[in-house]
Amino acid sequence: MAILAPFEDYVAKFEEATERLLALTPTVESVDDLLTEEDEAEFVQAFRELIRVKNVLDCFTEFDFSALPMDEQTFADFRSKYLDLYDKVRSEKAKEKVSILDDLDFEVELISRDKINVSYIINLLREMQGKRPEDQAKTRKTIMDVLDTEAQLRSKKELIERFISEHFANLPASADVGEEFDNYWEAQRIQAIKALSQDEGLEASGLDKLLEQYQFTGKTPIRDDVIGILEKRPSLRERRSVADRVIEKIQIFVETFIEGVD
Repeated sequence: MAILAPFEDYVAKFEEATERLLALTPTVESVDDLLTEEDEAEFVQAFRELIRVKNVLDCFTEFDFSALPMDEQTFADFRSKYLDLYDKVRSEKAKEKVSILDDLDFEVELISRDKINVSYIINLLREMQGKRPEDQAKTRKTIMDVLDTEAQLRSKKELIERFISEHFANLPASADVGEEFDNYWEAQRIQAIKALSQDEGLEASGLDKLLEQYQFTGKTPIRDDVIGILEKRPSLRERRSVADRVIEKIQIFVETFIEGVD
């Protein structure tokens, strides 16, 4: 069993990590002003270290942000910027753009909280039903903040926001929010599968089977599996890049529609 160092030692480590982070990005807004990918990579490494130390501090009963040189809201705001960069890298990989950030492990599993998932959001929406407009606005802000800062909800953010603005606002107070959301989510899932199949020229039945296997085993499909469901086989020179692009899109689909939903 690993023995933790004294609480004060980790507070000191957090202070050191904070100093490194703020030397590069004095404010949350300054993250947007980083000019080069090298600077962005340095920010990722600096904030990642802050996350690691913060997660250890969470193990101590005496932990409170008041003991740290950074308040909880600022930490959450930096975390949102960190996840913005993660989203940017994922998007560019899917478009086959090369970046030095590709080699960095964002360790987003360090950020995810087990109980913060789609069901949590649905419960917040249930709380909004029948409330006064000003109270609804407060709950909606809470939802938006969660979508910005929770790693496993980032891929779902746009779809959830659309549900709230286009569907939830028009529901009667007696409506079952969970059922309405499930119907919406299933329709979006089917639409996303169809788009993936058409965009990449994938056999629909083969893609369904590949997604089932991925969901059941938790193992990312291998290149040969992807090549096997392409309607038109790519040249030997293109096989790797095509397969990797499709695998990246499949991973994004699973993260969006399957992981963190229940």
